[in-house]
Amino acid sequence: MHDISVQSPDGFQAMTGEDAFAAQEAEQVASEDPGAKVAPASPMELLAPAGSPAALHAAVGAGADAVYLGLENFNARRGADNFTMPTFREACAYAHLRGVRIYVTLNTEILPSEWKAAMECARQAWRAGADAFIVQDIGLAAELRRTLPEARLHISTQMNTHNAAGIRAAAALGAKRVTLAREMSLEEIAHLVQVARELDLEVEAFGHGALCVCYSGQCFMSSMIGGRSANRGTCAQACRLPYELRNAAQRKPLPAPGEHLLSPKDLCSVDVLADMVDAGVASLKIEGRMKSPEYVSAVVGVYRAVLDRVLTGAQGARARATEAEKATLAEAFSRGFTTAYLTHDRGNDIMSYQRPNNRGVSLGRVAKVDETAVYLAPTKRLAKGDVLEVWTGKGRATVTVDDPKPGKGGLVKVPFGKIDREIRSIRTDDRVFRVRSAEAAFQDDVLEPRVAVDGRVTLRLGEPARVEFWPAGALADGTDAMDAPRGLAEGEAVEAARTKAVTADEVRDHVDRLGSTPFALRHLEVDMDQGVGLGFGALHQLRSAALDDLTAAMLSPWAERMIPRTEPRVSQPSTVPLRREKPFVAALATNPVCARNAKRAGAQVVYVPALNFKRGEACIAGQLSSTADSAGYPKAAVVALPVVDHDLLFAEDGTPVTREAARGIDVWEYVAPERPVLVESWGSLVRALEEGAVPEVGPHIPVTNTLTLQTMA
Repeated sequence: MHDISVQSPDGFQAMTGEDAFAAQEAEQVASEDPGAKVAPASPMELLAPAGSPAALHAAVGAGADAVYLGLENFNARRGADNFTMPTFREACAYAHLRGVRIYVTLNTEILPSEWKAAMECARQAWRAGADAFIVQDIGLAAELRRTLPEARLHISTQMNTHNAAGIRAAAALGAKRVTLAREMSLEEIAHLVQVARELDLEVEAFGHGALCVCYSGQCFMSSMIGGRSANRGTCAQACRLPYELRNAAQRKPLPAPGEHLLSPKDLCSVDVLADMVDAGVASLKIEGRMKSPEYVSAVVGVYRAVLDRVLTGAQGARARATEAEKATLAEAFSRGFTTAYLTHDRGNDIMSYQRPNNRGVSLGRVAKVDETAVYLAPTKRLAKGDVLEVWTGKGRATVTVDDPKPGKGGLVKVPFGKIDREIRSIRTDDRVFRVRSAEAAFQDDVLEPRVAVDGRVTLRLGEPARVEFWPAGALADGTDAMDAPRGLAEGEAVEAARTKAVTADEVRDHVDRLGSTPFALRHLEVDMDQGVGLGFGALHQLRSAALDDLTAAMLSPWAERMIPRTEPRVSQPSTVPLRREKPFVAALATNPVCARNAKRAGAQVVYVPALNFKRGEACIAGQLSSTADSAGYPKAAVVALPVVDHDLLFAEDGTPVTREAARGIDVWEYVAPERPVLVESWGSLVRALEEGAVPEVGPHIPVTNTLTLQTMA
């Protein structure tokens, strides 16, 4: 017996069966596929964006545990390249072969004419290999659980889950995971993790990427300004545009720290990953389906490295990113970084007033300018093809590096590629930033990262030639793991050599020719008799057949999925009695005077925001006002709950954690059994029912199709 080993290159990933979502899923998976072994869940999943096939390859290569992506419709990033069903099938096979999960984003509101197409999209994605669906629409979520009960349902951040009631509402829909709103502190996340665990739910939280100026799922600015709805996947990022701050009463501009008054910095949690782990976050999500593969590769790579150090205790449990890793994140894309709401920052420091897009990394300042070029003494090494941006007094000028070699005086000459006003405005001492690194360009290879395999070749005289493979490390201590996927091929009976006998080294050389496959050989055992004769062409065929068999075995948990035959829900009249059968006039008033005037003018119902209900809290023109009448509201006034109400949380020493706790605000004190209340979130609806109130659904809960209406009822 000959034992031949080969060194494993860096970047190998092996898979020993379906990589399960969590330990509690083991029994279910085993019942579906008795041959699949479920690995224990990682303390924290690293979830990466994939706006294109190349970005998917970049995410997997950089070490993502799972990726989320969108199909052509019904996803919140319809401007990304996204996936067609054929490319999605390829994506699933690519990822699953490397032990990476695929989550499909169906995170937009569904119109009445679309829900059948949305359901068919989900069904076909499930058949093709989707591991979970990330959903915003309440009706679609309920229908997915009814018709595809084996599919995992994840609640999108667009559903604006920010309190315990929202977690219970997600559980009521049958979800397995909740992606929290981004406007949460670490203490709040830890609190909601505990609530979720009691309901067998996982919690996902954003760790890196763009922040919205508004609460998750509640921004209508793009829709209002340009008719492009963020909740329909077409956000125009109106918050990144320049604005002027004005005094409306005096009709004049006011001083402002910049033009981009609504543009937040980017979230970066790389230095608080240990805190995220301590909070119990099951999945750390990186934003960026509109970003390049280079961005995905760089950011996922840094977070993978730092998270691994945290999880293994390397450099201490509070491991942080190195300066080089932080520079990599900044160069990938940065409007400036902030931990924002995670660490209770919510003031001017989380805003990027000067810059709404990538600012890159600083290279210093312009050393010299002449008629043909700008000259730099860069603080970092330049490469041919680097794109630089010079911040001039008249805007931003972009130049591309052609020859990065220092010339006279040690300066790098960057010729003007074209003559325009921005370039001609460059002056000595202007700041220079690199916004695209040529060396960081992602080189896509559909075979990388390779999947490491071990193998065995058996050549016994008079017995069939045999080649088999299994994922590297699946067989430990020489003991067969019967549940590990195997690839096996057998050929004709082995004969004695008529001339020259085959050597073990030759067998190993020909079996290891895997260049056109996604596999790489880590260890090969050759068990052969002396004097064996075998054609190398036959050996190649056995190798290929065994690898094909291994591929099929590794992908078997997702193959030939059966879609249950279910009848679509039929629209039926609601059994919930209507408050009035005819149209009626309703008014929203923020102070007693307006409320009484609305009542006298004929409004049958007057809604009053809970935040204005307390004496002294009335508003006029959106501001607290001492001039508002402090008399009570009309007797029949209905309390309107806010869109967002954080739980009342206090630290162990009694320090308030949430703003509601700090100000002593409990909007639920006005909610009474058998009394109407206007609710503006899915969580508030569930809590109102729990407390015996009679909820009325407000406009901030998007009811855009019959399925959602029926689920509400």
